Amino acid sequence: MNPSYKPSDVESSAQAAWTAADAYRVTEDANKKKYYACSMLPYPSGKLHMGHVRNYTINDMLTRYLRMSGYNVLMPMGWDAFGLPAENAALKNGVPPAKWTNENIGYMKGQLQAMGLAIDWSREIATCDPSYYKWNQWLFLKMLEKGIAYRKTQVVNWDPVDQTVLANEQVIDGKGWRTGATVERREIPGYYLKISDYAEELLDHTQHKLPGWPERVKLMQENWIGKSEGVRFAFPHDIRDEKGELIQGGRMYVFTTRADTIMGVTFCAVAPEHPLALHAAKNAPQVAAFIEECKSGGTTEAELATQEKKGVPTGLHVRHPITDEPVPVWVGNYVLIGYGDGAVMGVPAHDERDFAFANKYGIEIIQVVLVDDEPHFDYHRWQDWYADKQRGVTINSDNFSGMSYAEAVKAVAHALGQKGLGEMQTTWRLRDWGVSRQRYWGTPIPIIHCEQHGAVPVPEKDLPVVLPTDCVPDGSGNPLHKHEAFHAGVVCPVCGKPARRETDTMDTFVDSAWYFMRYCDPKNDQAMVAEGAEYWMPMDQYIGGIEHAILHLLYARFWTKVMRDLGLVKVDEPFSKLLTQGMVLNHIFYRRTEKGGKEYFPPSEVTQAVDAQGRITGGTLADGTAVEYGGVGKMGKSERNGVDPQDLIEKYGADTARLYTMFTAPPEATLEWNDAAVEGSFRFLRRVWNYGVALGTAQAAVPEGTEIDIETVDPRSAFGKEAKALRREVHTVLRQIDYDYQRMQYNTVVSGAMKLLNALEGFKADGSPGDRAAVREGFGILLRCLYPATPHITHALWHALGYDKLHGVLLDAPWPEVDTIALEQDEIELMLQVNGKLRGSLRVPANASKSEIEKIALASEAFVKHAEGAPAKRVIVVPGRLVNVVI
Repeated sequence: MNPSYKPSDVESSAQAAWTAADAYRVTEDANKKKYYACSMLPYPSGKLHMGHVRNYTINDMLTRYLRMSGYNVLMPMGWDAFGLPAENAALKNGVPPAKWTNENIGYMKGQLQAMGLAIDWSREIATCDPSYYKWNQWLFLKMLEKGIAYRKTQVVNWDPVDQTVLANEQVIDGKGWRTGATVERREIPGYYLKISDYAEELLDHTQHKLPGWPERVKLMQENWIGKSEGVRFAFPHDIRDEKGELIQGGRMYVFTTRADTIMGVTFCAVAPEHPLALHAAKNAPQVAAFIEECKSGGTTEAELATQEKKGVPTGLHVRHPITDEPVPVWVGNYVLIGYGDGAVMGVPAHDERDFAFANKYGIEIIQVVLVDDEPHFDYHRWQDWYADKQRGVTINSDNFSGMSYAEAVKAVAHALGQKGLGEMQTTWRLRDWGVSRQRYWGTPIPIIHCEQHGAVPVPEKDLPVVLPTDCVPDGSGNPLHKHEAFHAGVVCPVCGKPARRETDTMDTFVDSAWYFMRYCDPKNDQAMVAEGAEYWMPMDQYIGGIEHAILHLLYARFWTKVMRDLGLVKVDEPFSKLLTQGMVLNHIFYRRTEKGGKEYFPPSEVTQAVDAQGRITGGTLADGTAVEYGGVGKMGKSERNGVDPQDLIEKYGADTARLYTMFTAPPEATLEWNDAAVEGSFRFLRRVWNYGVALGTAQAAVPEGTEIDIETVDPRSAFGKEAKALRREVHTVLRQIDYDYQRMQYNTVVSGAMKLLNALEGFKADGSPGDRAAVREGFGILLRCLYPATPHITHALWHALGYDKLHGVLLDAPWPEVDTIALEQDEIELMLQVNGKLRGSLRVPANASKSEIEKIALASEAFVKHAEGAPAKRVIVVPGRLVNVVI
């Protein structure tokens, strides 16, 4: 055993032993309690950073602890390998995305293996592998058969220079990320999945079937699903098209949850693509110009929520459904044609967005809700109470005045119903999932286009439709359009005539919507899932970032329900418990480029500049170039502030990297990177190693046959007073550590291990068999408690000190049990009071009777001193707490 702690030697030896034993291969075992713990699969971007290390170490600690506790535990790993970054890299480096992706997978897999993670690599998947995405295509075809998948036009970002569709993240300030051209909004055909059909069930299960999820994540899911009870009604009109026909039958429909404010409507706004907007544009150049301008805006609700609200009057009017008064129609850039009916009613007095819009364009504001005890209504400054529907009462609303929110909504809905213009309706914020992407690096959509028969599904026997891996995107559109081999020999499955393949690929959220099920049956080429999924699902613990709290989790839940309805799985929900780990933060440094962008620099390359208070104000590079300070933010590739675990492993070892990320903060909390704290974690492990070396030396000097077996002796008689105190401390801390493991509070697990080492180091053994046995037991408990966090060093010490002879290899050693006898005390401490005032303390036998305690109290120095010869009139004993002597 090396007297010095050499992490590289320790870790390479441990990993070689685990590899030789194929230690982490897991099979289904009906005789064991199963536990499926999984981290969200990474995108193979090139290198892991410490945020990844933290995520996977949380999973690893859980896996190792449960395995020692007797569970059959699955911890798999894979690669979310399709997606836009690979295409961007191809554009930059001139290499096929497949080559770039596979090289990154190889490097990152090596990093994960260097971390010593208990991953069953026999179940590894990559979503860009045809054996995986074949099943994306297969299930898509099943959804087509069931009507869950369908085709319709969709609005996309179009770069007119590159002649290609852009993802939202490729649109920067309304311009293409590569060309700088103004991006247009275009409608093109695409495929959608009817997630809206599952909205009610998704919402119900969010509220009732996810008890192991964080409340804030469930709330985010509920808000995204967005069930709204309201009124859908029409503003009638006489606007006719060039043929003299009423546009939309003379009715412009809207939906609102605030029908109580209907008498405050002073305008209506329609989406730029709305039929009334397009009609107005034919005769109003300013409307046509505005609609053209809107084409360069965002296509998502999130983008529209943050952009400046703009509008233009159309010159058209609809009629108020209650008063029949004319209401002007505007075109608004914040109204989406795909949401509701593409039109909204404007009530500036009681909607913050409408309030700002009305003030900007001088539109009338009419207050129709009053809240008692609130300040005067200010027509130029928004106040939150304007939108308060719980306390508000209607005013200025004719027959609807004086009503509460609920009363007014019901009355207005009835009045509109009587006119045949509206009714109560439930709407959902959730929209069907558009899965078509006009990009190359993704799962090909299995459709063949025939001039006679249209869009025809690829026959199941011809799956997978394999994506060519030799394409190098050049920015001139999807390279699949020009890939002859991809289109060669394609015929219509119906008529056999020449046809063409669909060149759209699937949204990468499809890949991640079910990968966790494929881990259960990764090698099955006959079925998407089989017996493995029946054994392992639902997943017991899912671990990942809060940034995936909405779309990924929602799509995974939807995909699971579709698979259930198709008879593939039996579970309603895929994830029983969810842990959203906190981000790892680091400093951000950058300088401005000539075009106004930001060029980032790793913190390790910056000499920091600080002010008088020690706050970072900026920095300089090695060549003297000044850089700006961007605060602390999530470690990431774009900001170049990630810390490469490989550098840490080479300097301190993987166990130090793991220990630091676990000890510094609870799993759910953010962790700000601190180089000095990493050094502290290394010093602690070196202390553990040094103690183990000293213990081994001491053991070697003990004659054979003189040791006692701690599991067979009577602990009440085999140990002296000091050894009993040590065992009491060890088992008290063990009890807390076990509790912390169960609640996944791994930072306090590590602090508990530090307490154990302190107790062992502070124990002065007298060389007796009892003392030696207490120390050996204590260090064995420490190794097992620390093992899930730092498996390499504990594996080495466990074997070197011979613990494996009694308990087997550490990987499968039983979790230590708290010895209740060790927690018993021979003596207890009681507070001593004289006439109710604290005067000291007493140590009495733990089983002393009341009369014995009284005698000890009256004979104590503290009592004699403070009684000053006065006799005791009464002695009050509060068991386990105190003695009060009244004189």
